Amino acid sequence: MEWNWFPHLNQEKMTKTAKVFFGERLAGRITEGDFGYSFVYDPDYLKSVGAQPVSLTLPLKEGAYYSKTLFPFFDGLIPEGWLLNIAKEHWKIQANDRFEILLAACRDTIGAVTIQPENE
Repeated sequence: MEWNWFPHLNQEKMTKTAKVFFGERLAGRITEGDFGYSFVYDPDYLKSVGAQPVSLTLPLKEGAYYSKTLFPFFDGLIPEGWLLNIAKEHWKIQANDRFEILLAACRDTIGAVTIQPENE
């Protein structure tokens, strides 16, 4: 039995969702809501040959991961220092809105994982 930290997650009013790609393949979706964050692998990705976890801290599994704060792996994709300052100023994003910064600044990362807003 899995523990649900967010029993009212389906009753959220404000949510933002992004697609998470591993290489060129859609690996899953990350969502920010009123009660925190969730990440779930795409079912087709889980069935695909050679599927790899986006992070060792998020092993492949059916069902969602939940966190009250942005998952450390995704937070680690966000630029730091002067590059973060440029991103915040360019896109007019508040410094504490880590999810918006993730959406804006992590479309083209150094590693295999990239983030795209759901509506793209």
